[in-house]
Amino acid sequence: MSDTDGKSSVPNGGSDDPEPGEGRGEADTSAAPETQTSPESANLSSVPGGSEGGQDGPMADSEQKQGPGEEEDTDSMDGSGLYSLTEEGERESEGGGRGKDEGKRSARKRNRPSGGATRHSSSSDDDDDDEDEEEEDVEEEDEQAMEAWLGADLCDLSRPSWCAVPSLRAREIGRDSHQFVRRVCGARGLVQRLELQGRLERHTGCVNTLHFNPSGTRLASGSDDLRVVIWDWARRKAELEFDSGHKSNVFQAKFLPHSGDSTLAMCARDGQIRVAELSATQRCKNTKRVAQHKGAAHKLALEPDSPCSFLSAGEDAVVFGIDLRLDRPANKLVVVKEGEKKVGLYTIFVNPANTHQFAVGGRDQYVRIYDQRKINEHDNNGVLKKFCPSHLVSSESKTNITCLVYSHDGTELLASYNDEDIYLFDSSHSDGADYRRRYKGHRNNATVKGVNFYGPCSEFVVSGSDCGHIYLWDKNSARVVQFMEGDRGGVVNCLEPHPHLPGLATSGLDHDVKLWAPTAENPTALKGLKEVMKKNKRERDEDSVRHGDQYDTQLLWFLMRHMRNRRPQRARRGEGGEGDTDESWSSPDSSDEEDGGPDHVQCMSS
Repeated sequence: MSDTDGKSSVPNGGSDDPEPGEGRGEADTSAAPETQTSPESANLSSVPGGSEGGQDGPMADSEQKQGPGEEEDTDSMDGSGLYSLTEEGERESEGGGRGKDEGKRSARKRNRPSGGATRHSSSSDDDDDDEDEEEEDVEEEDEQAMEAWLGADLCDLSRPSWCAVPSLRAREIGRDSHQFVRRVCGARGLVQRLELQGRLERHTGCVNTLHFNPSGTRLASGSDDLRVVIWDWARRKAELEFDSGHKSNVFQAKFLPHSGDSTLAMCARDGQIRVAELSATQRCKNTKRVAQHKGAAHKLALEPDSPCSFLSAGEDAVVFGIDLRLDRPANKLVVVKEGEKKVGLYTIFVNPANTHQFAVGGRDQYVRIYDQRKINEHDNNGVLKKFCPSHLVSSESKTNITCLVYSHDGTELLASYNDEDIYLFDSSHSDGADYRRRYKGHRNNATVKGVNFYGPCSEFVVSGSDCGHIYLWDKNSARVVQFMEGDRGGVVNCLEPHPHLPGLATSGLDHDVKLWAPTAENPTALKGLKEVMKKNKRERDEDSVRHGDQYDTQLLWFLMRHMRNRRPQRARRGEGGEGDTDESWSSPDSSDEEDGGPDHVQCMSS
């Protein structure tokens, strides 16, 4: 998969969600259907503000108190009553298992010989018993530590913000009808009913990028096969397929806003920024290069109201401002540095509420915010402010930011860290402020993962994982509210919410695009969630011990590839943009033949 190379407060406006303090904790798991396996849930004794056993959680949907003038709704479409981190059956069996283990230990102690000759003859058995007891004690301590980790940093789930029957009745009589879609798309009950609707199959390589047009009628996808497909996703039909013009894995393809869906901006592993001009007759007129990074270019950042301007970021640490109205479209805005050291970039995003500001992340632990109007590289390297989780500031681990996004109103920033967690920052806070929320349980190691907000008012956080699952967290409580099996290939990277409807598209190592919609009859039971989260955490901890060896192997791989490509790079140096000779981790002029073709691109850890 391409993205493996080089590696990927409540918001204002429109939401009727109550404040987090109005929630009443975990839901009563008795609301689950009798035929279902009891849902997974956190060990609430370790959750701040939680109650043991979940007895003080929020009432079931049918028991929720309605606001003034609203009728009681027996189907709020909210599955909060099913939400938990540990299955009841598992807790009972685990408790029973621990009781049996304790009984065995006591029995061994009671039956253990203590006399002279008898003691001598059974000393080896005693040693074995002692070793077994020590191993069991260690396992029990590890389990307790894992439970404490799972329960930390969580808040109580708030009451459901949307009830199906009263909302539908209000729409029928024309009351608050303009808010109906927004409330539906941000309803937790519908998120908990997301399920797979279908697959879009056309690509012959990993699908690295997805992007809906502004109206939501078309979906663009790009792949390792170097092709871009424009889908009529509702009809499951490819309307247009064309060669991107890139020489290596396509990392992003995005519709420029207010362009009538006629202009598509693209970037790729070859470092090129290209623009495709599309016609109304379902064909691509041409693609042309408008900028060249000296390293892979992973992300583009669109300006919400501009049909001709956007930003790009590359592993050469450069941010280009691109204006298609100019003869020379690319303008170097900044070279991102920490001290005197360049910081290769994986991600960039424009603040939707203040398009002069943009945030970048890459090969260190800092989220950096810049203002295009006042970038002075001699003053703090041009940085307006930067954020980092306090425990990662002095961390010796090689932490990367694989993706970051602003919320719908620009008040919050979400950053996903390589083999760490996802963190939410308040973008209005001062330089150096710590994170506000932490989202855990997934794994971000094997590829460069994307992360995104979900809902019209950024009510949820969504990410893929190395375990092949898709996670959706409630933004305010940081609790997992949806957990779905994603790619068969094992890794989900791209998550693209529909701009106006309650659904999303995802992709990863599989060669298809998956579409999800809230059509499930019952809310999710989060079956298997707890064990998968524990497994991801254990693997992450184990890999952190071997991180040094892994990093050395990765560096050797890059150096070998760089040496192999030196000759063709020199031969074609005249093709690259400016005459800058800054070194790059990956050759911008690598060809398909040198890499064994697009279908032979190997996935490597970030």
